[in-house]
Amino acid sequence: MSFTWGPATGVGSMPGDDAREAARTVTGSFEDFPFLPELPARGPGSDMIGRTAGMLVELYARVEPSGWRIGDRPGRDTKRARSWLGEDLDALEEFTQGYEGPLKVQAVGPWTLAAALELRGGESALSDLGACRDLAGSLAEGLRTHLDEVRRRVPGAQIVLQLDEPSLIAVLRGQVKSASGYRTHRAVDRQRAEATLRDVVGVHTDGPVVVHSCAPDVPFALLRRAGAAAISFDFSLLTERDDDVIGEAVEGGTRLFAGVVPGTDGPLSDPAGSVMGVRTLWRRLGLHPGLLAEAVTVTPSCGLAGASPEYARRALAHCARAARSLADNPE
Repeated sequence: MSFTWGPATGVGSMPGDDAREAARTVTGSFEDFPFLPELPARGPGSDMIGRTAGMLVELYARVEPSGWRIGDRPGRDTKRARSWLGEDLDALEEFTQGYEGPLKVQAVGPWTLAAALELRGGESALSDLGACRDLAGSLAEGLRTHLDEVRRRVPGAQIVLQLDEPSLIAVLRGQVKSASGYRTHRAVDRQRAEATLRDVVGVHTDGPVVVHSCAPDVPFALLRRAGAAAISFDFSLLTERDDDVIGEAVEGGTRLFAGVVPGTDGPLSDPAGSVMGVRTLWRRLGLHPGLLAEAVTVTPSCGLAGASPEYARRALAHCARAARSLADNPE
């Protein structure tokens, strides 16, 4: 399958509560790699956990004071999550008429979802491996339906599925707190974690999957083995300890979504300055500069939900300009 990645895109969340305005901004900023915006400011059900919980098949979640909890039947919160997703898809469809090329959609991955969703008794789904398995199966089915819907609405798109896994490292290290807060859940075996991820990644059979994590120590090798074609991360959290796995990833054909533009309001350097760290990494790894544009997509460091609308627009435009600078002057 031949696939052409775009040079720059966003992570997922945007500020504000206007779906049409968000879709207009995203498609205007990234003419060759737009994404489906998420607008958590609208409230429960438009946050990343609630939005993905609304996609689940035969599992339903509702909002409790402590967070999202799995229940028996679809309630108001599930309906609201699905309604907002529909509104976002309507807006995206409107602004992608005739579009052909890569288009990214995001959902929470199985381990971050298991860490965030509560079982009926109030404990995290992570406390029960059977519940984790059921949740991953339900998520896989829900994603199939969601991807079909996006294909129907934007028939010319080559869909990229992004799985958000910010809690994966905490899950692997046994750092997810129990409901009481006094203890942590046992670490999930790495092979089990990888196999579950592989099952969910495998749902997207006609396009690539990118896994996103803006936490430190992203497990590059595990994600590659699980089938991720690209890995999205906060570039500022990399250390030289990561050099070897990143070098192996690039040489193995894995694309890097380098989060180099800050996700919250602040001064932006010139576009070339934003990607200077990427060039430095390339030199340190002894990789060919000509590979840069072929191997890197420029993004913000994380979602932009906490930014002002004005800054979010500037940050996305800045990503596009920084990617151009990388392509024009790889040295």
